[in-house]
Amino acid sequence: MGEGRQVGKGTKVRALICTVVGIFIAVYILFPFFLVLLNAFKNQASIVANPIGFAGSSVAQLRTNLSAVVNNPNFSFWFAFGTSAIITVISLILLAVLGAMAAWVISRNNKKKWSIAIYMIFIASMIIPFQVVMLPLISTFRDVGKFVGINMLQSIPGIVFAYCGFGGAMTVFILAGFIKGVPYDLEEAAAIDGCSPEGTFFRVILPLLKPVITTVTILNGMWIWNDYLLPSLMLGQNGKVKTLPVAVQAFVGSYVKQWDLILTAALLAILPMIIIFLIAQKQIMDGMIEGAVKG
Repeated sequence: MGEGRQVGKGTKVRALICTVVGIFIAVYILFPFFLVLLNAFKNQASIVANPIGFAGSSVAQLRTNLSAVVNNPNFSFWFAFGTSAIITVISLILLAVLGAMAAWVISRNNKKKWSIAIYMIFIASMIIPFQVVMLPLISTFRDVGKFVGINMLQSIPGIVFAYCGFGGAMTVFILAGFIKGVPYDLEEAAAIDGCSPEGTFFRVILPLLKPVITTVTILNGMWIWNDYLLPSLMLGQNGKVKTLPVAVQAFVGSYVKQWDLILTAALLAILPMIIIFLIAQKQIMDGMIEGAVKG
């Protein structure tokens, strides 16, 4: 009995420690967002006087800040928002469809040498830092654009192509793990019924991948929407095409001391992905769990 009580106390202590550590990590991670959100409700004087306090915050001031940012000619919020939305949506559609196709072919030929080699290339590309390839990437895209007669830099098609390349590895990795758990009998039954390989993929496999594709799409979407380095390299700081993070950075350069406008612009940039994540967090967890169990 004594040993059982000691074990029970030890378990409770470990649970308490894990809870405290988890709360500390959550506060540490969320504190910057808290500062952005809190100070978006203040004016410049209130932020300078007390940046971590609630004094001076009001909904009316938030409306004033939002109007000043959205209607500011130096920011072009709606144009940058539309550019980010177009790039993100097109990239996610291509990543989902092409990634699922590649994962299906690799999974169903996982005992062939060429399939194993391609899969290993996908895995290897996940561990290569972007900083290693960013300069060769720019020169390669410039040369390819000259060869095909298309401007691959400072254009939406070029950066979408780049996102498909960088995001394809993780997409294929997650989807391939899920497809390996899908019974091959379903595909054989579809073939017996006269379904072509393309029809089998779109009518049988793709609907089964919906929860995992949802997870991968949201993860890729948050990365693409919030990414700053790749758009700043490919589109440039002064180019006509700007994503929202690049536009926010340029706006910060114009208003270095106006923290009320700077933080409100940052809030507008990150708010869409936060809302989408909060709405779809259940689908994200379900997709990750199903992929882990079946993979």
